Amino acid sequence: MISCCAIIVRGQPRGGPPPERQINLSNIRAGAMARRAAQSQPDTKDTPDEPWAFQAREFLRKKLIGKEVCFNVEIKTALGREYGMVYLGKDTTGENIAESLVNEGLATVRREGIRGNNPEQARLCELEDQAKASKKGMWSEGGGTHTIRDIKYTMENPRNFVDSMHQKPVNAIIEHVRDGSVVRALLLPDYYLVTVMLSGIKCPTFKREADGTETPEPFAAEAKFFTESRLLQRDVQIILESCPNQVILGTILHPNGNITELLLKEGFARCVDWSMAVYTQGAEKLRAAERSAKERKVRIWKDYVAPTANLDQKDRQFVAKVMQVVNADAMVVKLNSGEYKTIHLSSIRPPRIEGEEKNKDKDKRFRPLYDIPYMFEAREFMRKKLIGKKVNVTVDYIRAATGAGESTPAFPERTCATVTIGGINIAEALVSKGLATVIRYRQDDDQRSSHYDELLAAEARAIKNGKGLHSKKEVPIHRVADISGETQKAKQFLPFLQRAGRSEAVVEYVFSGSRLKLYMPKETCLITFLLAGIECPRGSRNVPGGMQVAEPFSDEAMLFTKELVLQREVEVEVESMDKAGNFIGWLHIEGVNLSVALVENALSKVHFTAERSSYYKTLVSAEEACRQRKEKIWANYEEKPVEEVVHLSEEKERVANYRSVYVTEITDSLHFYTQDVETGGQLESLMETMRAEIAAQPPVEGSYSARRGDHCIAKFADGEWYRARVEKVESPARVHVFYIDYGNREIVSSTRLAAMPPAFSTRTLPAQATEYAFAFIQVPQDEDARADVVDSVVRDIQNSQCLLNVEYAGASCPHVTLQFADTKEDVGLGLVKEGMVMVDVRKEKHLQKMVTEYLNGQESAKSARLNIWRYGDFRADDADEFGYSR
Repeated sequence: MISCCAIIVRGQPRGGPPPERQINLSNIRAGAMARRAAQSQPDTKDTPDEPWAFQAREFLRKKLIGKEVCFNVEIKTALGREYGMVYLGKDTTGENIAESLVNEGLATVRREGIRGNNPEQARLCELEDQAKASKKGMWSEGGGTHTIRDIKYTMENPRNFVDSMHQKPVNAIIEHVRDGSVVRALLLPDYYLVTVMLSGIKCPTFKREADGTETPEPFAAEAKFFTESRLLQRDVQIILESCPNQVILGTILHPNGNITELLLKEGFARCVDWSMAVYTQGAEKLRAAERSAKERKVRIWKDYVAPTANLDQKDRQFVAKVMQVVNADAMVVKLNSGEYKTIHLSSIRPPRIEGEEKNKDKDKRFRPLYDIPYMFEAREFMRKKLIGKKVNVTVDYIRAATGAGESTPAFPERTCATVTIGGINIAEALVSKGLATVIRYRQDDDQRSSHYDELLAAEARAIKNGKGLHSKKEVPIHRVADISGETQKAKQFLPFLQRAGRSEAVVEYVFSGSRLKLYMPKETCLITFLLAGIECPRGSRNVPGGMQVAEPFSDEAMLFTKELVLQREVEVEVESMDKAGNFIGWLHIEGVNLSVALVENALSKVHFTAERSSYYKTLVSAEEACRQRKEKIWANYEEKPVEEVVHLSEEKERVANYRSVYVTEITDSLHFYTQDVETGGQLESLMETMRAEIAAQPPVEGSYSARRGDHCIAKFADGEWYRARVEKVESPARVHVFYIDYGNREIVSSTRLAAMPPAFSTRTLPAQATEYAFAFIQVPQDEDARADVVDSVVRDIQNSQCLLNVEYAGASCPHVTLQFADTKEDVGLGLVKEGMVMVDVRKEKHLQKMVTEYLNGQESAKSARLNIWRYGDFRADDADEFGYSR
């Protein structure tokens, strides 16, 4: 309906929008609808609705919109305007629309042109007289006027109006369709006129040229007809969602569907990032609808080619093992085929420096990993989460190689993908922690993450919560000293590392099978580390005479070391250093000695310097096995005949090197835990500082969720907090914890647990309680006898200082002898002499003197029939005929 007595009719569409035709109703007149003054004519003024004009238009709208009509043209003016009669239905037997208007008192009859012999005109006059008599419509007293307020002209800030709607559906009538995704709507019941742009999409538009004509973009007319034929002058509901830059964004809901999603699905529109965030029905629905149109190549997507169209399915989606985190947005993965591939995370940008600071790139001392804010945190997040793990890779696009520009470096071809592990999108996790940002694209750039909207939402959350790069706090600074090749610094550092025993490290780089670069987190420094005890094949390298050829299996050795330890957390024992400032020692990862592993895999030989180490026998036996099999580096080995030489080996002596310990806990199996007296002061200081910090900032009760293996802090029965490890979680009310500095165990409620402050972790001070068992002793099997022994030991040594000497290794812990600090008497021997325990006879020659002393003590207890011997030698029944032997 364009006015109260003029309608637009269209035929059925055939291959495109059908032509329109305007029919004006003959012989009647209705009130004129409001008109806005032309902006090009400053003298003109707005004209409001005439009385009953709106009601007449609404009467026709509800009766005719979307219905089939029949019409005949009676008069056609010189200007081409057509006047005639319109009937509801397929022929002239249907309802006469002009008569219906007059009958309702919504139009008047043009009597000045009436000819007496025209029955239709006479019928109109008769109906008008009846309406007057019945005081219908305009013939009633008063009323008939409506005030329609155009938001664009009546409000300074439409955003307040949109916010006042609270994103709830509002009844409306679509008054005009500008293009497929922009409409004019009349909001009911308050008659607000608004221009609404559909949230999340954009249709092809009509470009206005300089001469005032409009040029449609491809499919603009079709998109407009698609929206117009479904919505124009229909009753709908609109959700007003946002109002950026005075543009009102919304979603139109019709009983038959959502026009936004339909436009996308039929290829009449594309998604737009800037307004998708406000789409309340779920952005994923829009992406799915657009994806459907792209796959079918309909309309605006008729020439669409997917970014991964040239890839096989196996190259598009696969499972791979992460071998290295190259940067905060890239990683090297190993495919099932054994091939290595570099994968970049789609649509994210790692932390970087801006503006003047970019000049630092030219500074040789500049190290991006440590000097770019949050780069180290981003890399560490990915390293801890991914290294050595299998991940799901979905390739989103291949970015072509680019040449170097004036201000941009050259980039090789990049495979960009979405990487997930355990259902977690790694890129989204990085962005949500503020450790990366999302790349913004041109609207027509389809090379982006398949989860782009989730990335944008994650970034919005990170900005709102001030995480990482978006934080207003001071950026973290990493002062990492690189002492690789710095001989003087290495000399100063060597004694410290030697005393430390096993130190934690992260393998940053693998130069060869036996040469690595390590980051020492506790000492915050980088060192070059050479594996002790082995001779690894050398790789190719530059020497004064030219390039030295690589030795056989050097690449295999380097690959083996990389796969086993690169970017993993390891433990190192530093023994010495070479003249170039490189440290030499042993590297362990998850119980594996890397030197031994290389020898076992025939990728290295044993070096004579290993003779003085405790790993020598293991290394030699591993080497001998590989040599016999003629594996890898031993493939061409020929055994040389050697003269038999008799070596006189010295008898190994028992070493008595007692140190002071404090016994903190004794278990029911007669194992016990001790603290070193030397480090006792450090523990006291740490406990004091930790409790002061907890008192200043008490943990929120119940906020900690316990997981097996986690380190935490637990409130003991004395009301104090101690460091602990979670051993088992039965329920929130029953969590099994082990106090790592004292050795005792307890079942507590999770309300008595809290996260361990990083400053007091085992990296700051290792767990102080060490488990030991008594050497040369068999604990009685009888429960009562065992309980007597434990009670006796608890009385004698618990919470007291003793002297401890390690005698030999055990299955679960070292076996030791203990002496009372004052009398120097052997605690275990005392138990034997009291007849509390039996002797465990050891075969080692260097221990025979101690074993004899213990056996003599046992004989004296048996003679005196003390405790377990009170009924004689109970072991006599274990005769051979019963399957036992003494």
